[in-house]
Amino acid sequence: MKTIGMIGGMSWESTTTYYQVINREVQKRLGGVHSAKLILESYDFAEMDVLQRAGRWADASAMMEETGRRLARAGADFIMICCNTMHIVADAVEKAAGIPLLHIADPLGEAIRARGIRRVGLLGSCFTMERAGIISGRLEEKFGIAALVPGDEDRVTVDQVIQQELVRGCFLEPSRAAYRAVMGKLVEQGAQGIVLGCTEIPLLVGPDDASVPTFDTTTLHALAAVELALS
Repeated sequence: MKTIGMIGGMSWESTTTYYQVINREVQKRLGGVHSAKLILESYDFAEMDVLQRAGRWADASAMMEETGRRLARAGADFIMICCNTMHIVADAVEKAAGIPLLHIADPLGEAIRARGIRRVGLLGSCFTMERAGIISGRLEEKFGIAALVPGDEDRVTVDQVIQQELVRGCFLEPSRAAYRAVMGKLVEQGAQGIVLGCTEIPLLVGPDDASVPTFDTTTLHALAAVELALS
């Protein structure tokens, strides 16, 4: 079994999901009392949040690059960033670590393509929705999948729920209703599926909240890590 290097804590709410999904899937596949071999470095998200909000991506990248190097030195065979937004620096982190990085958009693209879908709606942090290089650009370039994002006001709503509620463990019914409305608009605009493109979003909404298939990037990423670890 390969050792997984995890960069987490963005936020810890979703990092716990990664840890559970990975270990449960390893036990399911190998049986007995097996669990995953992994090394986790978990950030104080408040520190990363300051860098994100100030647009200090070079500083954020430097922090994560050093984490990648530490994980590699500790024995990780590959690394994963347990956050959609911070894939903005994925290439730099992979280069610094000197070991492969499992990109969150790749298992996502494979899952969407397997359903025969070519156009999806994308929910995520404001950075993920507004910066093509994080998720939507990779979906387009590698998989030929187009991504629609919500309008200006809806993007604000989606981001505020993430930052003010989900990362703090608050899952409120009015926010679930608001997300359902946003997803409904994207479907009206031609989305054949909805990408839950922030690792906390699946803690609030899921398949029953949309009229089209939903794609949970957290679970897809975690299961892909297991596949790679056991390959």
